[in-house]
Amino acid sequence: MIDPVLLRENPDVVRRSQLARGNSPESVDAALDADRDRRTAITEFEDLRAQQNAFGKTVAQAPKEDKPALVAQAKDLSDRVKAAQARVTEAEATAATAFGRIENIVADGVPAGGEDDYIVLREVGTVPTFDFPARDHLELGEKLAAIDMERGTKVSGSRFYFLTGIGARLEIALMNLALSRALESGFTPMIVPTMVRPEVMAGTGFLGEHSDEVYHLDREDLYLVGTSEVPLAGYHMDEILDLEPGAKRYAGWSTCYRSEAGSYGKDTRGIIRVHQFNKLEMFVYTTPEEAPAEHERLLAMQERMMQDLGLAYRVIDTAAGDLGSSAARKFDVEAWVPTQERYRELTSTSNCTTYQARRLDIRYRPDGKKTTPVATLNGTLATTRWIVALLETHQRADGSVLVPEVLRPYLGGLEVMEPVA
Repeated sequence: MIDPVLLRENPDVVRRSQLARGNSPESVDAALDADRDRRTAITEFEDLRAQQNAFGKTVAQAPKEDKPALVAQAKDLSDRVKAAQARVTEAEATAATAFGRIENIVADGVPAGGEDDYIVLREVGTVPTFDFPARDHLELGEKLAAIDMERGTKVSGSRFYFLTGIGARLEIALMNLALSRALESGFTPMIVPTMVRPEVMAGTGFLGEHSDEVYHLDREDLYLVGTSEVPLAGYHMDEILDLEPGAKRYAGWSTCYRSEAGSYGKDTRGIIRVHQFNKLEMFVYTTPEEAPAEHERLLAMQERMMQDLGLAYRVIDTAAGDLGSSAARKFDVEAWVPTQERYRELTSTSNCTTYQARRLDIRYRPDGKKTTPVATLNGTLATTRWIVALLETHQRADGSVLVPEVLRPYLGGLEVMEPVA
């Protein structure tokens, strides 16, 4: 949720942010009204409580003959206090709903608009060309006995797959490389739960417009996570953190699940858009002042991975309407996929400022002052989809695939993935 003080004192800033995202600014007025009603209800309740406490002392000190009448008055006052408390509860629920409709305040410089209104910040690397007909990642994966979509569909349905043989080894190698890089940069490795409670999923901002993309287990009332960001954000829920030594950085390794609602007919071939995949997610808790620099740091780690894996890529500054509810700014890193002749998103990193922390009640105490929300950031350092770009970029005419040098130590020194007869 956004800062209520910002909403009260600078509502036009919030309106501009909503408009940049393509949302109605009427949500800001609704939140202002709900916030005013909530504060009024709280004031009335506190006034009545004070009267009740004072009147209680009067009753206790009154002569015996006066007490029956005073007790009746006390009961009437008690009923009024209970009614006022009920109004506070109702007003707080209304305000929470109204505030929940306002997405994070877009950072300065983020382009307005939707999915196609991004700004390309840079293109890095040489787009690969071949003197032979290029194969797509699925054809290569089948020749290498690395990807088995047919049996994945047989066992689990569409958008499922098996990674077999060198395919399984390649993903584990990729994840281990990413984990090593995260450890070098001071991240604490985590194996995280992949089912979370509703308050954690809602707190991270994933139960808004895109809640239909999240799997829900009705009997347990738990959600399957689509990214380790969710359990890592919930890890310090309802806590006051000590950030004096510096930011808290975690690297969460998990299987992730997405229903891919609304993607009917898109990327049905191969493993670009699937229901289940593995991912190593970086997650950082820091101060709001340090968050922009931390964001650039996460992006630099992602770019280093791309460069060392020999992938041509570009970095885009995502437009406001494509940020998702929690992010104030998001950079996407898109790798060139030769057979599609375009860049495809492999990873992203988001600065969520204090939006998630306010919803999950995660705070710190700056210089001994009163507690204030932390900032949270996230970014993916490796995921299954990277295999798509790796296979297509490093393919050779006979269907073999060159292993990037940086991955070879994680594959027992293997230099080339050879087709299986």
